[in-house]
Amino acid sequence: MGLFNRKNNAAAPAPAAIPVDPALAALTGDYTIDAAHSSIGFTVRHAMVTNVRGSFGEHEGALHLDGGDPGKSTATIDVKIASIDTGIGDRDNHLRSGDFFDAETYPLMTFRSTQAEQLGGDKYRITGDLTIKDVTRPLSIDLEFNGTATDPYGNQRVGFEGSAEILRSDWGLTWNAALETGGVMVSDKVKLTFDISAIKAV
Repeated sequence: MGLFNRKNNAAAPAPAAIPVDPALAALTGDYTIDAAHSSIGFTVRHAMVTNVRGSFGEHEGALHLDGGDPGKSTATIDVKIASIDTGIGDRDNHLRSGDFFDAETYPLMTFRSTQAEQLGGDKYRITGDLTIKDVTRPLSIDLEFNGTATDPYGNQRVGFEGSAEILRSDWGLTWNAALETGGVMVSDKVKLTFDISAIKAV
C-alpha cells in the first residue's frame, strides 16, 4: 500500500487518473508520533574498531497523511538533545557539551519534510531540512511503511522504520581526537535510525 507518489516530471505526459485505494484513503488525516513506542537512534564508529550506539529518549512529532494525494503528506520531528543516551553517563555529558551538541544553547534537533517519493512497494524516501545547532541542511531518509493497525485502546496506528547516513561535520560537529595508531576517535559518518509509531487524531 503506497503512501507517497513519485514526483512527476513536468515534461512528461500527465498519467491517467487512478482510482484511490479505499484502504489508502482511510489513512488520510493527522497523526501524532507516539514517543513511548517509537525510537530515534544513531550508530557511530569509535576508535576505528567498534560501534557506539545511542538514542534520544525525548522527542515529539506529527504526520499528515493524504491518501487522496499522497504527495501532500508531511512529517515534522523535534528531538530534545539533552535526552541523548549511549549508556555511559560521562560520554553522554560530553555529547551534550559545547564540544558536540551544546544542548544548553541548542536544545532541539529538528526535521521538517519537504518532499517524498516512492521507491517501489512499501519503500519511500522522505527529504527535508535537518537542523542541528544553528545549521540547516537537507537530509533524505529511506523508509519502509510497516502498515496500519487498531490497537486495544481503539487508536488507529501507522508504522514506519528507516535510516539515513550523515557526515556530522556538515552540521558543525567536528570534535575529535587523534589515535596513536592512526585514525581518529570518532568517525565523521553517523547512521541515523527511525522506528516510528503514530496515532491518528480522532
